[in-house]
Amino acid sequence: MEVKDAMEKAFELGQKYERQYTGCAQTVIAAIFDTLGIWNEDVFKAASGLADGLGLTGDGSCGALVGASMVISYLFPRERKDFADVFKPMKAYSLVKQLHDRFVEEYGSCRCYDIQMKLMGRTFNLWDPEEMKEALSFGMMDHCSKVVGNTARMAVEIILKNKN
Repeated sequence: MEVKDAMEKAFELGQKYERQYTGCAQTVIAAIFDTLGIWNEDVFKAASGLADGLGLTGDGSCGALVGASMVISYLFPRERKDFADVFKPMKAYSLVKQLHDRFVEEYGSCRCYDIQMKLMGRTFNLWDPEEMKEALSFGMMDHCSKVVGNTARMAVEIILKNKN
C-alpha cells in the first residue's frame, strides 16, 4: 500500500472507530494497527484508561496523541534486554517528538482541555452527566473523531517513512 493510501485509510478508520466506540487512545491504536495489518492486544489494553486527557479528566495529553505514541514506541522499541542502554530509545523519542510537534502545530497544544477550547470554545467535565450531554451537543464526537483520524494519519506517515 502506498504511504498516501495508508494515511487516508488510517484517517478514515480513526474517525470511524472514535465515532463507533469512543476512547481516543484505543481508537487511534486500532486505526493504526488495522492500517498496518498488525495487532498487539497488550498495547491496545494498556490504553484503556487514557481517553480525554487521562481518565476523562481533560487535564492530560490527548489520548489520541498518547495512543499513537504508544504504537510508535511499540514499533521502534527499547526492549528489556536493552534497558541499560540509554541511547536505545532515541529512535522512538525522535519519532514521537515528530508526532508531538506536528500535533501541536495543528491543535496548538497536546493538552485535552486546550484542544477542547480551541475546537468547541469551552471545556467539559465528562464525569458530570449534564456536561457530557453538553459536550455531545457541541459536536464533541465529530471533533474528537477528526482529531483521532488526523493523529492516526500523522502517525502512519511517520511510521512508514521510518521503517527499516
